[in-house]
Amino acid sequence: MSFESAMLTAISGMRAQTKRLRVVAENLANADTTASTPGGEPYRRKTISFAAEIDRATGANVVSVKKIGRDPSAFKREYEPGHPSAGPDGYVLHPNVQSMVEMMDMQEAQRSYEANLTMMSGARTMIQRTIDLLRS
Repeated sequence: MSFESAMLTAISGMRAQTKRLRVVAENLANADTTASTPGGEPYRRKTISFAAEIDRATGANVVSVKKIGRDPSAFKREYEPGHPSAGPDGYVLHPNVQSMVEMMDMQEAQRSYEANLTMMSGARTMIQRTIDLLRS
């Protein structure tokens, strides 16, 4: 693997994890968002999936966002007849976002981002050392 390919792979990983962090942040921001109309559906948790690809121009292995989808799991139902989003039966649907799951996803994305950053730093150091050897 060339230095350029290594850098492109790390950069694509960092971009993918940045998008993942944005999805997690959106989920956390909407963790308590109920429907805007009585009996309506609340915010549905977003999910993200990645795909490994080969960059046609450079031949580098890269990561891309395959899909940003919606979590099909059930909403939480709570009996709150006075709530503005309550349906005719008095139940309110709450988002299917679990803050602990989102925090774990956030930590995993952060660690993956840091691993890619470390890889870029290592490749840069190797390039610098190679240049220094050629100067000698």
